[in-house]
Amino acid sequence: MNFHSLEFLIFLPVVFVLHWVLPHRFRWALLLGASSLFYFWWNFWTGFLLVGATLVSWLCGRGIARSQSPYTRRALLVLALITCLGCLAVFKYAGFFASLAGLELSLQIILPVGISFYTFQTLSYVIDVYRGQGEESHFGYYALFVSFFPQLVAGPIERPGRLLPQLKAERTFSMENLSAGGWLLLEGYFKKVVIADGLAPFVDQVYAAPGEALGPEIVLATVLFGLQIYCDFSGYSGIARGAAQLLGVELTENFRRPYEAASIREFWRRWHISLTSWFTDYVYIPLGGNRKGLPRQVVNLLAVFLLSGLWHGAGWTFLTWGLIHGLYRAAGAVWEHIRGIPEKECRPWAHIRTFLLVSFPWLFFRAPSMADVLTLLSRLPTGWGGAFPALAGTAPLALSLLCLPLAERLSEQRHQRNWYASALTVFCAVTAIGTAWLAHLAGGGNNAFIYFQF
Repeated sequence: MNFHSLEFLIFLPVVFVLHWVLPHRFRWALLLGASSLFYFWWNFWTGFLLVGATLVSWLCGRGIARSQSPYTRRALLVLALITCLGCLAVFKYAGFFASLAGLELSLQIILPVGISFYTFQTLSYVIDVYRGQGEESHFGYYALFVSFFPQLVAGPIERPGRLLPQLKAERTFSMENLSAGGWLLLEGYFKKVVIADGLAPFVDQVYAAPGEALGPEIVLATVLFGLQIYCDFSGYSGIARGAAQLLGVELTENFRRPYEAASIREFWRRWHISLTSWFTDYVYIPLGGNRKGLPRQVVNLLAVFLLSGLWHGAGWTFLTWGLIHGLYRAAGAVWEHIRGIPEKECRPWAHIRTFLLVSFPWLFFRAPSMADVLTLLSRLPTGWGGAFPALAGTAPLALSLLCLPLAERLSEQRHQRNWYASALTVFCAVTAIGTAWLAHLAGGGNNAFIYFQF
C-alpha cells in the first residue's frame, strides 16, 4: 500500500495503537505481521520473493557464524550473493541484459517493489556476519529487520548493527517520539503531495513530447525535475522516519538539504545518504578506495557510480547519469590531488555551480530512452526568442516552488515553544496537503513515489 493511500492512513494508526498496547515480547510479531501485510498488499506473489531472500540470507549468515572452515564460510557468502543478486538480476535486469545480447524477452517480468532496497539490506547482513560483526539468531527479528514496513519499499537502507538493536530493545511510549514522528510525517507528506506532485504535471508534459519541447522548457523542466525527485524521495524518507519514530525506532537520515552543497562530493554526502554509505563500505573501500594511488581511485569512483546508475534502473540513461557523476567525482579527486588539499568551497558561486552540475544529468535520469535524450539535446537551441506554450497556466508550479523553503524547515517547528504558532503551522500544512491530495485525485493522476520503480 502507498504511504498516501487511504489504506495506509488507517493501517498506521491501528499498528501504532496495537504496538503500544501489547507487551514488549509480542511486538516483534505484530510488526512482522503488519510489515508482511503492508508488502503483500502490493502483489501477493512477489511477496514470496522477499520471504525467500530473507530466509536464504539468514540461513547463510547462521552457517557463516558457526563454521570454522574458511572455505565453507566463503562458499556460503558466495551462495548468498548469487541468490540475492541473482534475483535482482532476473527481475530487474533480464530485459536489459537480453537486449545487450541482441535477444528479446517475450515474457513480461514484474518488478517487485523495493527489491533493490531489501536486497542491499540482506547483503549488508551477510557481509557483516562474514566480517565477524555478529549474527541474529532469532529469525523473527531478522525477518522484521529486512521487512520493517516504514523503510521496506524505498529505504533508507538500514544496517543490521543499527536497526536490529532498536527492534529488540524494550521501548516505552513518549510524547517526544509522538511529536517528532508527527512533524516528520507532516514534512514528508507536504514535500510529496504539495511540492513534488505540484511540479510533476509540467515536467511530465515536457518529457512526454521531447520533439515538441523548446529549449527554455527543457531547461526549466530538467531543473524542476531535480526538485521534484528530491521532494518526492525525501518526502518518502520523512514519512518513513516519522512512522518509525511513532513506534520508537529511529531510522537513518537519508537527505540533508543536498542542494545546499558546495561541491559534488558534498552533494553525495547529503543525497540518499544510506545508499552512498552502502556503496562506500561494501564496494568503494573493498576495491581499495583512495589508498592505492590516484589512478586506482579514479577507476574505483567510476565503478561505484556506474553501479549506482545501474542500481537505479536497467537502461543506458541511468548508466549515463551514473557515469557523469562518476566523472564529476573523478575530476574532483584529480583537482584535489593537484592542489594537495581539499578545495574550500564556501563562496556562493560554488553552490550555484554545484546545483547546475547536478541538474544536467537529471535530463538523462528522467528521459525514457537515449533516443529521447538526443532529441531533447537537439531541441535545446530552439525557442529562446518566443513564447513558451508549456509555461501557460503554471500557477500551481509557482506555488510549489514558493512552498519549498517552508517544507525544508517544517519538522524543525517541533521545537517551537509558541503553541499557537505550531497549531497554525499544522493547520496550514494539513490544509495544503488535503487540498493538493484531493485535487490530484479529482484529476485522476497517478502520484506513486518515483523511487518505487527502483
